[in-house]
Amino acid sequence: MQNLAAMLKKLNPLAKEFFPSYYNTDKSGIDNQILSADDVLAKKNQSGEEFDHDLKKDDNTRKRRNGYSQGRRRLNGRISKAEREDSIRRTLYVSDIDQSVTEEGLAGLFSNCGQVVDCRICGDPHSVLRFAFVEFADDQGAREALSLGGTMLGYYPVRVLPSKTAILPVNPTFLPRSEDEREMCSRTIYCTNIDKKVSQADVRNFFESACGEVTRLRLLGDQLHSTRIAFVEFALADIALRALSCSGMVVGSQPIRVSPSKTPVRPQITQPPSTN
Repeated sequence: MQNLAAMLKKLNPLAKEFFPSYYNTDKSGIDNQILSADDVLAKKNQSGEEFDHDLKKDDNTRKRRNGYSQGRRRLNGRISKAEREDSIRRTLYVSDIDQSVTEEGLAGLFSNCGQVVDCRICGDPHSVLRFAFVEFADDQGAREALSLGGTMLGYYPVRVLPSKTAILPVNPTFLPRSEDEREMCSRTIYCTNIDKKVSQADVRNFFESACGEVTRLRLLGDQLHSTRIAFVEFALADIALRALSCSGMVVGSQPIRVSPSKTPVRPQITQPPSTN
């Protein structure tokens, strides 16, 4: 070890092979200052700090951007929550609704208290009574409508309470897109609680014999639900109004429910067969 130390002492630190790569001579012929190991370490530390600083700047920029995005998302969340809470204040929960009562008839009752913007009748298909959600244009109309609790509608007095939920909007892609489709809606009914054993031909025959000419019919259902639904379009709006009185009639083995449709029955587009 001592011999190695003695050999190292004899080395010339100014020898060419020991010149650092960053050592050069400028055009004036004056040598640049030879950096010591401490200077090199200091320079490395300085470079490292500058590099870290850039990273920190980028990181701060990302944080600011992310913070802005999160703030925007939070703001949107607050807006949607506020809108939802406002909708809940304007909505009533109505229960003990007779099978024969339609959404149109229920909305007509509550329209005496204010403008009704939406009315949805729901319920267990096996239950005699149903419930509904009625939304008003403002909360004042909803407050006034609370006094209608106990009103006889059909064969039963309805119960009216403030709602704890808002009415889910209809998928806008299903809503009418033109005057022609709005006119189609006036001729269309929405039929629920259809026995799964009933075919599309059976539904058509029922409504044509009871009401009038059916121009288009869409019967829908799946394996997850015990009943099916249908959209039935008639030739005339008067026939569709007549069909609303069919709510409660038995088709197959179950009483159907009929209400005005909010969506038209659009013709199905058939894809041409592939030539591949």
